[in-house]
Amino acid sequence: MPTKVIYGLYAEEAALLAATRAARDGGGAIRDVHTPYAVHGLDEAMGLRPTRLGIVCFVLGVTGALFAFGFQSWVFLVDWPLNVGGKSFWAPPALLPVTFEVGVLFAALGTVLAFLLRSGLVPGAAPALALPEVTDDRFALVLDAPDAAAAERARALLLAHHALEIREVEVAA
Repeated sequence: MPTKVIYGLYAEEAALLAATRAARDGGGAIRDVHTPYAVHGLDEAMGLRPTRLGIVCFVLGVTGALFAFGFQSWVFLVDWPLNVGGKSFWAPPALLPVTFEVGVLFAALGTVLAFLLRSGLVPGAAPALALPEVTDDRFALVLDAPDAAAAERARALLLAHHALEIREVEVAA
């Protein structure tokens, strides 16, 4: 069942930030905000929680480093022990470069994969961007409008914060 959303288009990020804060403080349902570039403070204005990708990155990096160190240790101690000049079969300092590199590899690839899956950027996903001009020179605040009263409140809020243009669009729920 399609639902209605109200787009408020802005030319400046300061106006967008003010409108976003007002919508959140006024209890408006913010669906999304589209900008042509990253806007500092927008996540706070929208009331978004801090990302947990840093934790995912750390856990994957440690997992990759432990895997690399364990695999190399197993190879040199169990699977293929070589006696080179009467030295020890296992030399941990020699294992550190590969351990570090595999840890970085696991962290990088795993974090990108986690980001893509969590944000829904998978092959075949429908695009969420309904207005192409927000990728060029406009900022858009997208508010949910499930009924006529909510749509009127959203339009009033956008007008109060000097939106250049207000559009109503029906989107899939």
